[in-house]
Amino acid sequence: MSEKIIIYEPHQRARTGFFKTIILLIKNVIEYRELIMQLFKRDFLMSYKKSFLGMSWHFIAPLMGIISWVFMNATGVLTPGDVGIPYPAYVLLSSSVYGLFMGFYGGAQGTLSAGSGFIMQVKFPHDILLIKQALQQLASFAITFGVSLITLLFFGVIPSWMLILFPLLMLPIFFLGSAIGLMSSIIAVVAPDIQRGIGFVMGLLLYLTPVIYSPNVANPMLREVIKWNPLTYLIGGLRDSIIYGRITNFDRYLISAFISLIIFSVTWRIFYITEEKVIEKMI
Repeated sequence: MSEKIIIYEPHQRARTGFFKTIILLIKNVIEYRELIMQLFKRDFLMSYKKSFLGMSWHFIAPLMGIISWVFMNATGVLTPGDVGIPYPAYVLLSSSVYGLFMGFYGGAQGTLSAGSGFIMQVKFPHDILLIKQALQQLASFAITFGVSLITLLFFGVIPSWMLILFPLLMLPIFFLGSAIGLMSSIIAVVAPDIQRGIGFVMGLLLYLTPVIYSPNVANPMLREVIKWNPLTYLIGGLRDSIIYGRITNFDRYLISAFISLIIFSVTWRIFYITEEKVIEKMI
């Protein structure tokens, strides 16, 4: 049986074609799927091992969040406008989808640090850590999303048949969140201050995206920001597909989804080329 010979050359990754980089990511995910699942199971269960309430936090956190938003709505501090369905159901579903986006961002940001314990000891493609991180976020989201659907039913809102398209409609959110997270992970090594600025902007996005209020806001400046914010269409489209069975502003949703795919592809290319240098600085 002949042995497989691997030849390493200077700047080898930089000479790898753009599309070949994406193909390598897909091939690595398929080839190392068992390792991905083992790492996922280990880290997902370990994250709750020392917690007294464990996975119960996935039920408690969204309920506490909805109580705070409903309280502000009832006191007049927050004026969400006409959201079409009972506000508690609207804000819980919207915040759950937004939380998935932030989860993808946070998971991608910690792609290399998540495997820092053995990343220099075991030979494996580090890009699979991104998929492992995404699986962790999806597992956590599944519980919160289940609570959201129960809340919809409680308020008499029957989810649309488009619920079955959720995995497909979720992909642009994964692309955009992961792209920002990957870029942030690179920047964090060479310019931590800029990375903190990115974190601040990501926190601000919640208030610039129609998650806790209707897209039809009265303020002209905020309305203009909402108009050019791709998350308005990615998160709003996914939410509306579940509630109403249609995607509002479908053309803008497609444009935002395409832009998200392009940004992810370019960011992944940058991450692939600079990964080795980034790991060197982590040591």
